[in-house]
Amino acid sequence: MDLLLQYTLVFTSVLTLVALGGCFSEHSGVINIGLEGIMVIGALGGSLVLKYMSAATPAIWVVLATVGVAIAAGVIYSLLLGVASITFKADQTLVGTAMNMLGVAAATVAVKSINIAETMGSNNSPKVIYSGVKDKLLMAPGTEYSWFLVFAVILLIASYIVLYKTKFGLRLQACGEHPQAAASVGINVVKMRYAGVMISGALGGLGGIVYITAGVSQWQFDVGVAGFGFLSLAVMIFGQWKPVRIVLAALLFGLFRALGSVYTGFDFLNNLNIPKSVYNMLPYIVSLIVLALSSKRSRAPKAEGIPYDKGMR
Repeated sequence: MDLLLQYTLVFTSVLTLVALGGCFSEHSGVINIGLEGIMVIGALGGSLVLKYMSAATPAIWVVLATVGVAIAAGVIYSLLLGVASITFKADQTLVGTAMNMLGVAAATVAVKSINIAETMGSNNSPKVIYSGVKDKLLMAPGTEYSWFLVFAVILLIASYIVLYKTKFGLRLQACGEHPQAAASVGINVVKMRYAGVMISGALGGLGGIVYITAGVSQWQFDVGVAGFGFLSLAVMIFGQWKPVRIVLAALLFGLFRALGSVYTGFDFLNNLNIPKSVYNMLPYIVSLIVLALSSKRSRAPKAEGIPYDKGMR
């Protein structure tokens, strides 16, 4: 039961962080389908830090460096969505889909290139870039609770405050509801939308490194982040684009995802002789059912997905 709780909290942290990122982007009026790709790029940046930092480096510096690079990588990659969708008014869904494919491809090429260089062109199979430094990211010796759980709680509280208690958050939401009205009172809609996209990149990149360090023993870069970006979108929609509801939805989906990792520890589940792949599919099946039942009650930002045009009224 303790192991189930540990995995549930880890997966909940990932889903919460990434869904909050999507929440900021969509509140600004930009649909971020590319969260999966952003997670992969953030994971790649953070894993490179883990690979090349000295083993003698204090744990806190490893954590800070990993987090910083993962966030920076996510922000930079998210600018592809910003430039294409905000500046050039490209279709946001298509741009996000392309980013997802490009992210996995870029990670695969980068890791294989590094491994080939290290083996001097030998025929060894490509290795994963993240392998054995997870202990540096634990809160205390002998536990499986990551520093990232603390980050997730802090960022959840901060997101609520920013969105509902600050001028920035209210302006951001205005840009996602009626950008022309927001512009009429002096709000720079373009800048606010870029800010929303970049925040989603930061949280998505952080979610990516949390997934590969705390959620899996080794990162198989060629499969990305196993659909967690898409699952985070489902969490965001089921959570009605509100931080508190998002974390509750993340707990639900995180629990079902955790079952795929720990079901062997429960005799009654083992006796059912259900393949592990079925347990791994559970959160995605549940997300389809939940979204089908709750879609009519969804209250998405009214202007999300609509390119901003100053001339429109």
